[in-house]
Amino acid sequence: MGNIRIGSVGLGRLGLRHAENIARRVIGAELTALCDKDTVKLNSTADRLEVKLRFESFEEMAAMEDLDAVLIASPSAFHPEQIVKALNEGKHVFSEKPLGVTVEECRMEEKAVANNRGKVFMLGFMRRFDPSYRYAKEKIDTGDIGRIIMIRSYSQDPEKFIDGAITFAGHSGGEFLDMAVHDIDIARWFTGAEPETVYAIGGCYAHKEFAEYNDGDNVSALMKFSDESMVFLFAGRTAPHGYNVETEIIGTKGILRIASVPQKNHVEILDNFGVRRECSENFLERFEDSYVNEVQGFVDCIREKRSPEVTAFDGRRVLEIAYKCRESFETGSMLRF
Repeated sequence: MGNIRIGSVGLGRLGLRHAENIARRVIGAELTALCDKDTVKLNSTADRLEVKLRFESFEEMAAMEDLDAVLIASPSAFHPEQIVKALNEGKHVFSEKPLGVTVEECRMEEKAVANNRGKVFMLGFMRRFDPSYRYAKEKIDTGDIGRIIMIRSYSQDPEKFIDGAITFAGHSGGEFLDMAVHDIDIARWFTGAEPETVYAIGGCYAHKEFAEYNDGDNVSALMKFSDESMVFLFAGRTAPHGYNVETEIIGTKGILRIASVPQKNHVEILDNFGVRRECSENFLERFEDSYVNEVQGFVDCIREKRSPEVTAFDGRRVLEIAYKCRESFETGSMLRF
């Protein structure tokens, strides 16, 4: 089989990174086409990556005969329509999260995936492809830490990027849907179980602007899963030190900690501030290899004619759980699933 010919839509921060990875780092793939409404960005990126086929219309790109797969990194509201369109055009599809903005949209996409069983569909939960998270998963599955008692997972964006978060607040769906979905997905992946109850709290501790959207700048939730494990997640937008994603899994025989001290690399800086380590600035830097690994996994599934481990069902379940967290946050009540 020759290279998998991929057309990519969306050239925001993550879409641009995906396009660069397909063009330069993903083995067995070819970046055949690019699509974006911004013609200046589209042409400059296509020139730099040596991509000849350029589209402002996703429908036109998805209808191409000489295209095997589509990568969707467009704004979240476009995902449902574009996923269904690409599948119905006979294309394999990789989509960034979320699967949809509503649960009804997710069910529609699940149906489209089921109706196109010969095509690979994969959702981009990149933490599952991070080497450290995968290593922790292996430890859990082999019983090295015994039975899971609790999972604690933090996702924090830097305070210095708060203006962008405020601008996007009306369209993000709130912190549980925009940020905590990754922590929810990891909890389901590690435990193999589903939540039964949730209690969520939080507030606008530094930026009152989020209150307009019934959201907070820092929120948290405590869930009890069907295997009796406790799951605590925290999502914040005001980290003073940088981009901070960390996870702890407490078991009956041991504890695993992933990035408990967030750091950019293994360099220590000794200067007039003392001895310190720098933090990653954003998700692209922290999960650089994960974004390559997930698309590589997608391409490998196509070439090897096998199903990916992240499914449309995972996307729908995570969204359902995130909405329940948001409902608990808004009502101040403990809720059952």
